[in-house]
Amino acid sequence: MTTHKTNSTNNLPLTREEIQAEIKSRISRIDNEFSDGFQFLKSYPRSVTFFGSARFTETSEHYIKARSLAGKIAKELGYTVLTGGSNGIMEAANRGAFEAGGESVGLNIRLPQEQAGNRYTTASMDFSYFFARKVALSFAAEAYIFFPGGFGTLDEFFEIVTLVQTQKIRKVPIFMVGKDYWDPLNTFIKENMLELHQAISSSDLNLYSITDDDAEIINAIRTVPVQVTPAHKK
Repeated sequence: MTTHKTNSTNNLPLTREEIQAEIKSRISRIDNEFSDGFQFLKSYPRSVTFFGSARFTETSEHYIKARSLAGKIAKELGYTVLTGGSNGIMEAANRGAFEAGGESVGLNIRLPQEQAGNRYTTASMDFSYFFARKVALSFAAEAYIFFPGGFGTLDEFFEIVTLVQTQKIRKVPIFMVGKDYWDPLNTFIKENMLELHQAISSSDLNLYSITDDDAEIINAIRTVPVQVTPAHKK
């Protein structure tokens, strides 16, 4: 069955001119969001991005771990901690950096429910488009740290790994923290994706590391050259 976009005021199909105007308007909004996002990030040339569920409370072991690790990264390395700006793991990471006196940045997504900015950011920006926000979260970071999460976290993890695998972004440390959560996924990747279906190469397993060792993570980040991109240059 064919469907057509309709005008919300009279419920009639949009004319060709109205469709063209809507396309131009949407492209303009997307372009502005990308431009504003990159301009915003120019102020944070050294950053580590945290990903994870918005649903964990501050009593969760994963929340406590993210808060502690982010605090160490901010204090010991002086790096900006960048998150999706909401609750759960994002709040924990922002909170750890904030309490350590570091830069704590949130890139929030506007949603009808669940997503609200946390109060532990020193700077933040709101996005309307998930894909624009994901590009910003993956932009020029010195490391990516994934804590347990839902569909969104897995989507972000596989996108980052794919971008590194295909050399669309440079190879930097990708850490999966929380062995209780990530080990079963890693087994699936090894046994199904690699051994059973040969959908990836054995070298692809080296694109990420599963660890709960803060020192290992911090030492790895310390050795990563800071990437200065054209967007970071004044």
